[in-house]
Amino acid sequence: MPSETEIFDVGDLRRILREGAGADENVDLEGDILDVDFEALGYDSLARLETGGRIEREFRIKLADETLTEVATPRELIDAVNAQLRSTPAG
Repeated sequence: MPSETEIFDVGDLRRILREGAGADENVDLEGDILDVDFEALGYDSLARLETGGRIEREFRIKLADETLTEVATPRELIDAVNAQLRSTPAG
């Protein structure tokens, strides 16, 4: 469970992407993926919704469906998750 000061980072996203939607064996999630479009990484909007659901459960936050379908890159998703973490009271 995340602590009050924990942030969501690219390592968290890589793990959740692998656990949830799986990883295309042709995509190197260990590389510099922050500004690569999710579509280029093999993750369509449905996969992003599944990823968002996993993030919500693990980090106990709520992300708008529009956020999950509109973010284009891992960096945008990480920023959205961290913004929600900062605005959600601990506990």
